[in-house]
Amino acid sequence: MIDFDLLMRGAVDMHVHHGPDTKPRRVDALEAARQARQAGMRAIVLKSHSYPTAPLASMINQLVPGITVIGSICLDYEIGGLNLYALETSARLGARVVWMPTFSSANSRDRMKTLGFDLEGDGFSIIDANGRLVPEIPLIVSMVKQYGMVLASGHLSPSETFALIDEAHKTGIHRMIITHPLDVEFFDHPFSADDLHRLVQMGAFVELTFVGLLPTEFRHDPVHMVEVIKALGADHCIMSTDLGQFNNLLPAEGMRLFIATLLQKGVEEKDIEIMTKVNPARLLGLD
Repeated sequence: MIDFDLLMRGAVDMHVHHGPDTKPRRVDALEAARQARQAGMRAIVLKSHSYPTAPLASMINQLVPGITVIGSICLDYEIGGLNLYALETSARLGARVVWMPTFSSANSRDRMKTLGFDLEGDGFSIIDANGRLVPEIPLIVSMVKQYGMVLASGHLSPSETFALIDEAHKTGIHRMIITHPLDVEFFDHPFSADDLHRLVQMGAFVELTFVGLLPTEFRHDPVHMVEVIKALGADHCIMSTDLGQFNNLLPAEGMRLFIATLLQKGVEEKDIEIMTKVNPARLLGLD
């Protein structure tokens, strides 16, 4: 008999959407933290496409002892895009995760519009017409290194991601995540299996999210996810929910069902613990 309470105890969800937000959310940040604590989880990362979440995380940590709530920042239009000043302020306020452009990425903007998001403009890329990183990126990467933050790829294309991870690797950054690359419905240019192997060899972790396994028109086969885990190795993957949307499961519930789903498809308990506890804790400096 599998002890799901034990598997949930100490888990970390690095991708939680929450209210308040400009979009409807199933749960606000305070209640998300309470539910995660009740489930025995160790930490959650608050993610908003609209605003930096470090101040919110700081207040919730005072209100909900017994769990660590971590702030982050997405370098989207809403905070000025590749805004070095906003990034530094967030880092000084305690944010530990920085996402490259998500909804504002040129690789994702049109896709998000087709999914019903009211967005204007074409988005932007972090590389120029010659494939070189735009000038802001080396400065951003240097700041990520300075503050020991986690660098996540957001919704960048494979070519952008390789350029970013190469720069980060040369800078000495070891906390790097490829953001939900299996959720191909978010990208004009998705990642291939070979892309993921190369990125893992460069030191990046691959994020697997539960939102793509939910029964929607975009539902992915969990068997494919298991194949990816076995091909890359659990040591190179993390499990996040990417939940909090008004029509989806609550994040803590989603993590529990995510664990159950992968176990049912053949992933071993020790690998679940690596992907939900060991790797996220190491990335966030919780060890």
